Amino acid sequence: MVALKPQPGPQEAFLSSPADIGIYGGAAGGGKSFALLLEPLRHVGSSDFRAVIFRRTAKQIRNEGGLWDAARQIYGPLGATAKETDLLWRFPSEATISFGAMEHEKNCYDWQGTEITYLGFDELTHFTEKQFFYLLSRNRSTSGIRPYVRATCNPDADSWVKPLINWWIDEEAGYADPKKSGRCRYFVRDDNQLVWSDSTEELVRGYPDQIPKSLTFVAANIADNKQLLAKDPTYRANLAALDAVERERLLNGNWKIRPEAGAYFKRHWFNWCERDPSEIKTAVRGWDLAATAEGEGKSSNPDWTASALVARDEGGGFTVLNVTRFRGSPGQVEQELAQVARHDGPAVEIALPQDPGQAGKAQARHLCRLLAGYRVKARPVSGSKVTRAAAFSAQVEAGNVRLARGVWNEAFLSELEAFPAGRHDDQLDAVVEAFNALTTRGAKTRGEMFG
Repeated sequence: MVALKPQPGPQEAFLSSPADIGIYGGAAGGGKSFALLLEPLRHVGSSDFRAVIFRRTAKQIRNEGGLWDAARQIYGPLGATAKETDLLWRFPSEATISFGAMEHEKNCYDWQGTEITYLGFDELTHFTEKQFFYLLSRNRSTSGIRPYVRATCNPDADSWVKPLINWWIDEEAGYADPKKSGRCRYFVRDDNQLVWSDSTEELVRGYPDQIPKSLTFVAANIADNKQLLAKDPTYRANLAALDAVERERLLNGNWKIRPEAGAYFKRHWFNWCERDPSEIKTAVRGWDLAATAEGEGKSSNPDWTASALVARDEGGGFTVLNVTRFRGSPGQVEQELAQVARHDGPAVEIALPQDPGQAGKAQARHLCRLLAGYRVKARPVSGSKVTRAAAFSAQVEAGNVRLARGVWNEAFLSELEAFPAGRHDDQLDAVVEAFNALTTRGAKTRGEMFG
């Protein structure tokens, strides 16, 4: 016999809630996905039971260690059979639990006409408000089991989910109010607005043609997941090593914090050094390319072409040795690339950003030919600037990044402290190109560079 049960605390409270809509989490590591998968098992003895659990994309469902892998460990031992092509589990009673994706907002209409008794959303903030409320209209049942919704999420101050659960959040601090966690409130929808009450009576009197829905939010974090901490004691340290914004969100469950100037970089986080190659093991020159000379184009303050020479030492720390920036025409940019490459020498790897599309590929090929004889790599640019800078920010905050003293220091530090709200981030983009190259592949050793 297989025994499955929630962990005491928030996970148990979430799974025992009577709410029509239950939202669980607000931090990473609280056992959210397990709870979402465990919840529908109470009904799989009913032949008419139909459950669908959504992630935004099918790839997220199939990812290693994702929902499908977790479901295999839970549902397989219970006698359910998998139909992986349909992302569906069928139980001996003929009850089904399946997984769905809505990559595009219009994909919610793919579910028109369906009847979903248990409706689940893994990472609710990844879905749009329209998708959620449209699928809510599919949450119905003729099986005799009351239809209901369960969802998980991590904090996102700019998501539509934030105002939905505002009552459960301490607005001053941004954290979940432990006194309210798990309590039910009721709402009806009046046009596009939700009208809330602590009881159904008031809503029924004001909106006699509607049936109020109950909603609860149950807060949890890594400290509530004793099993995960026992199996992987390093997970908390991994969360603590994130940049300041993501650490507040995922480790501490802060719904208020958002990327603002000064949140990712502070000048006192950097250590200082004189430029001395004695401890350097590898080095990369990263670039951020612009092709507008000062005074050209619509902007009186156009982007810069910037480069950054970043080294990694024997102990694994990083040193920003030199940062350059200038404005020039496409031809002048190419001249600068070649001149800086000659100054650095062939031992220093060159990391170039590759813009998306054929034009970006063509530019990358052209620049690689221009820099023939040097170790040059062009990497596709993906993700937001904040996402790309996050790993470097975490290393800076941890005290693992030094700055070599130079005339470029003040302009560089001012730009970083203004990120992501500042007008320019060209120097940061260049540093991130170099940093990512250093942390994703090896470069030349110190002996090859300076021997």
